Amino acid sequence: MIADGLYREAAAATARGSKSFFLASRFFPPEMARSAHAVYWFCRHTDDLVDECPTPDQGRRDLEAWAAALRQTLAGQSGLHPILDLFAHTVRTHAIPHEFPFDLIEGMRMDLAAVRYRTFTDLRVFCYRVASVVGLMMTQVIGFRDPAPAHAIDLGIAMQLTNILRDVGEDLDRGRIYLPLEEMAEAGYPEADLHARRVTPAFIRLMESQAERARWYYQQAEPGIPLLDRRGRFAVYVASDVYRGILARIEANGYDVFSRRAVVPAWRKYSIAARRLAAPAARSSLERLAFWRA
Repeated sequence: MIADGLYREAAAATARGSKSFFLASRFFPPEMARSAHAVYWFCRHTDDLVDECPTPDQGRRDLEAWAAALRQTLAGQSGLHPILDLFAHTVRTHAIPHEFPFDLIEGMRMDLAAVRYRTFTDLRVFCYRVASVVGLMMTQVIGFRDPAPAHAIDLGIAMQLTNILRDVGEDLDRGRIYLPLEEMAEAGYPEADLHARRVTPAFIRLMESQAERARWYYQQAEPGIPLLDRRGRFAVYVASDVYRGILARIEANGYDVFSRRAVVPAWRKYSIAARRLAAPAARSSLERLAFWRA
């Protein structure tokens, strides 16, 4: 039996960690939102083990201990960590494949390696592990018809690419470069310029191509959202729209991701939600008008 207090802690962690995710979850039915918060809490804590570790070696030790505790908890042992107890209950309730959280942990290991990504093919593996698997877990929570999971993979990649573009400067502070090195070279933008945080014509060309790729993945993901359970699909529409809004802000800022952080203000997020909410009513009105004019 999971105590209600754990769900409240998960909701609070979600609200602190991701305003966009928390906003989207408010459009879920209560039980679905609770499960969504449990998934987020697990993912956030896993990510923090890497982002907040004092040294890579310590991060690797903490991540290995976390993976071992997850394996034991999923096997039926309780009490190792409250986040894992709540997450394991959610995994059982929604038949989430165990490979998904372990793929996430593998993505965190990639971050600890502080590697560069030579090609987009290499980067896509990382995006799948740290973002697409979250979408796949949420697809299980919401409920779906095939081939929704394939589209969830695309949406996760689109969102992670958006995060990468927004956080180029912050990631540089952590010694991480996610922009594919081959594409940096093709654009004529050397790594030295990146470390110097120069927004040059070459950098803008590079960022434009990355933004176009992210936009393509959003388009690929779009047909999958109607395949989700109707009680949860609206929240996914809102999340996708908000992240597309971040991409638009990056572009509007002239791709200056070093001195200006691209954010979608709260009022804009609620405007996005309101517009999505109004869209079905508008379509229905147009359909009725077309019927009477026919």
